[in-house]
Amino acid sequence: MTDDTSPQSIRTEAIESLLIEKALLSANAVDAVITTYTERVGPMNGAKLVARAWTDPDFKARLLVDATAVVEEYQFEGGQVEKLVVKECDPFQHHVVVCTLCSCYPWAVLGLPPSWYKDPAYRSRIVAEPRKVLSEMGLSLSESTHINVWDSSAEIRYLVLPQRPKGTETLSESQLAKLVTRDAMIGVAQVNLP
Repeated sequence: MTDDTSPQSIRTEAIESLLIEKALLSANAVDAVITTYTERVGPMNGAKLVARAWTDPDFKARLLVDATAVVEEYQFEGGQVEKLVVKECDPFQHHVVVCTLCSCYPWAVLGLPPSWYKDPAYRSRIVAEPRKVLSEMGLSLSESTHINVWDSSAEIRYLVLPQRPKGTETLSESQLAKLVTRDAMIGVAQVNLP
């Protein structure tokens, strides 16, 4: 739930009201955008892919070979997945995504990019010192785990397939999807049981 009394919320509401009052925007248009980014575009789409890959080996194989084709089947809204590549983490290698030039990002499966993803410090440091940056973000990996950094661009976007947590063998696909976070699909976090 958002804090409706925060300065950002108050400012947003004031701008929205002004735009509607001046007939530059309709309340229906605002509602449509909110619905799009809360129900049709976002990390819940990526989480569905991850959960299905964890439970369906054939789907996982197809996802790793041609994620673009698999995502087309789902007809997710939001775009930025015209060329999507999925990288699978395992106990020996971990994947993390960045866009060093700007903030290229697969909106249809991850939603709006977090502010830190667009931050110049993240964009430069994750490439130069990935283990340190991940540790600062709360993800400590074994020294024996190799870290691969994937640079998204206008031509190609990446999604991380995180490791399935132990103890989830009896969970359904929909229960698994609820565990998957946007940050885990970027590679700056792991999926954990609550």
